[in-house]
Amino acid sequence: MKTLTTGMAFAMLTFAGAAQASDCVDAKSAKAGFVLEKAGISSEFRPAPGGMVAVANKYQSDSPQTQYLYAGLIEVFRDSDTGRLSMIPLGDLKKLFPLKAGAKSKTEFVRLSSKKAPQGTETLALTVKGKDTYRLGDCKYNVLVVGETITGESGNVIDTFTALYSPDLQAVLARRYDEGTSAQSEVGFERIKPLAQ
Repeated sequence: MKTLTTGMAFAMLTFAGAAQASDCVDAKSAKAGFVLEKAGISSEFRPAPGGMVAVANKYQSDSPQTQYLYAGLIEVFRDSDTGRLSMIPLGDLKKLFPLKAGAKSKTEFVRLSSKKAPQGTETLALTVKGKDTYRLGDCKYNVLVVGETITGESGNVIDTFTALYSPDLQAVLARRYDEGTSAQSEVGFERIKPLAQ
């Protein structure tokens, strides 16, 4: 009887582990869409034509926002109640992918906003610093550590951070700021689940 009970308990634990593991989105199931969440935000990711990923961000304290990201990494469009923004690349983004460790690139953009005329071009510099892993609950993903710096026409830094980018999911799972300094911080998603059909 004791052997039977132990066997049943082991089988139940194995089944529970398999059920939990099956909730992890992989490269194949990501094509059907998925949701990334953290406190105060839920983001629905869906593949879109032309290598784009459509992201619908729902915030606890702000109006919803729609983004289109090339390969899930490079923002080219954003829309919300506060306005619209398009980043028009002046180069071929397809040539940047697939990303590999050590790769470096620079792409010029023109920022178009519904609020004001462009103030010149901007440059997005990408540097793939290496590889890492990132956990979303019980799910673990291989990520590329991608340094991103946006500069204005005069060379002024507009934004800089390090993205932890999952090529399988085509999504940035976290961002690091002030990397390598005493002020380093990481802001990232905490959970993943398949998109409800």
